[in-house]
Amino acid sequence: MPSTDARILRGAAIPTAAAGIIAMAISFPVAGGKALLGALFGALLVMAFFSFGQIALDRLTRSNPQIMMAAALLVYTTQILLVGIVLAVFKDTELFNRQAFAFTLLGCALVWTGFQVRGALKAKTFYVVPDASEKKDDKSSGSGRQQ
Repeated sequence: MPSTDARILRGAAIPTAAAGIIAMAISFPVAGGKALLGALFGALLVMAFFSFGQIALDRLTRSNPQIMMAAALLVYTTQILLVGIVLAVFKDTELFNRQAFAFTLLGCALVWTGFQVRGALKAKTFYVVPDASEKKDDKSSGSGRQQ
C-alpha cells in the first residue's frame, strides 16, 4: 500500500476509533451493558468494512489506476450493501441494544467518510507526472540523450 493511502487509512481509522470510544462511553451510562456492546459492535463493524474497502480499492487500482473512480464507487456501494445486510440480520436481536448499535454505526461511518475525504484532500498526490513534458521534449528534439 502506498504511503499516501496508508496515511489516509490511519487518518480515518484513528478518529473513527475515538468516535466509537465516545459512543461506548455515552451508551453505557444511558442504556447499560447491552448498549455498550451494541456501540462496540457498531464501531468495529464500520472500522472493519471501511478499512477492508480501502485495502480492496488499493489492490484493484494498483495495476490499473485509470479505473479508480469506478472501483471506488463499486467498493463504497459494496460496503453500504454489506452494512445494510448486517442491519437486516440483526434487526430483531436481543444480544445488544439496537439503537446504540445503529447510532454508533451511523456516526462512525460519517466520521470515517469525513476524515477519509480530509486525508485525500490533504494528500500531496500528483495528477500529472512533473517530468513528463521534459522527457517528451527531449525525445522530440532528437537530442539522443537517454533517460
